[in-house]
Amino acid sequence: MFANTFIFRSSESDEEVQSTRFRSKFVRNLPLYQEYCLQDVRENIKRLQKSSLSELIISQCVQGLEPQVEKLSHSQTCSPQSSPSPAPECFTTPPSTKPKLIKVTPSTLWQDLEEVKGSGLLQNLCSKEIRLHETAFELICSEASYLRSLEIAVKYFYGSKALRQTLTQMEHHILFSNIEQVMTTSEKFLTDLELQLGECFLIGSQVGDVVLRHCPAFHRLYVSYVTNMMYQEALIRQLQQQNKDFQSVLSKLERSPVCQRQNLKSFLVLPFQRITRIKLILETIFRLSKAESYSFTNLEKAIQAVHEVVQECDNGVRKMKQIEELICLEMHLDFDKVKSIPLVISGRFLMHQGPVKQLSLENSTHSRMSFTHIYLHLLSDMLIISSKRDERFEVLDHAEFPTRSRCERFNAEALGLPPNSFLLHLSKRKTGPATVLVLVTDTRLAKESWINALSSKE
Repeated sequence: MFANTFIFRSSESDEEVQSTRFRSKFVRNLPLYQEYCLQDVRENIKRLQKSSLSELIISQCVQGLEPQVEKLSHSQTCSPQSSPSPAPECFTTPPSTKPKLIKVTPSTLWQDLEEVKGSGLLQNLCSKEIRLHETAFELICSEASYLRSLEIAVKYFYGSKALRQTLTQMEHHILFSNIEQVMTTSEKFLTDLELQLGECFLIGSQVGDVVLRHCPAFHRLYVSYVTNMMYQEALIRQLQQQNKDFQSVLSKLERSPVCQRQNLKSFLVLPFQRITRIKLILETIFRLSKAESYSFTNLEKAIQAVHEVVQECDNGVRKMKQIEELICLEMHLDFDKVKSIPLVISGRFLMHQGPVKQLSLENSTHSRMSFTHIYLHLLSDMLIISSKRDERFEVLDHAEFPTRSRCERFNAEALGLPPNSFLLHLSKRKTGPATVLVLVTDTRLAKESWINALSSKE
């Protein structure tokens, strides 16, 4: 079985990992990223109960940090009265040797590393500086944990022949997207972070240099992956409901000890969780760094670059949802009375939709009012007027927006009309000359909502 080729052992001597292109040099026993994040939440709660919110933000949940810092003598704090001997700018390994293997356990702190304790650095660092390096070390540890989870997603789920046989090629691609490339990028990123740690134990804000180098790859891969997640989630729901073979194989895979009680979905959502986490860690490092430090500028650039990746991910998801809305709407529109138009075009999106009543005055002595129920779909460049029948919409008319469509308030009650009335001016429409419609909503809130939407220039 494929599962037997993916084995994790706790001790360094008997650790076995097959079919793996990369294994962390420094971090061997960290939990899966799902569990790592859960532990972080638990530490957040504990710290919130014991300390103020400001302390929580500064420490960024570096496990066991405060008790360790308290052990430092008063002479090691960054106060004007203290004058500790200057810390060496960088503690490096001899140039003739490779960085040594550093044994790390899930609870290991940067200050607990044998190489750090043996260097004498801690005697010359204040508590804030230690927090800085601990937070930078958290970036390394959390990336190693993240990579471990990605390896399971790729080697165990993506690489499963049994699972692949239950899917079409397109379904397999939608389900896993470019997660293999995301894993490769994580490997390279972690390698560079570990090399930085091996060369200089005073990592601090220097991790910004490493992040900045990898941001182009982050942007290229993460935006694509996260944008696809909407289809990924929908496909999983569909397969679980309609594909019994898929459900059977997936359940068997998820029950394996390799997954540690984590399901496929928990692995597939990790990339978006990770890129946002990197941004938070970098922002904490930034708050703890000295503005005059050598790498401060690159740290600022790295934060901005990662922020742009996160923003592009959000924009990508929003655009895909907008396209999905248009596709769904197009499938439910009937153009029997007017010429059909292509609905899904670049840049178009649905702004507002809902039922209203069109008011008409019958030509009689008492000007009797009558109402026709219609449905409006306001797109970014078009207003569609239709009549709803069950779950379908029979298009009655449409006009350009906002150039040919605008709304107007008027004193309806003074004219004896319903208070939630407003005017819709159509200066040019598909089915005839310019006209003015009197529209009525059920509530004042709905009226204001439509007026605001129809007054928008977006």
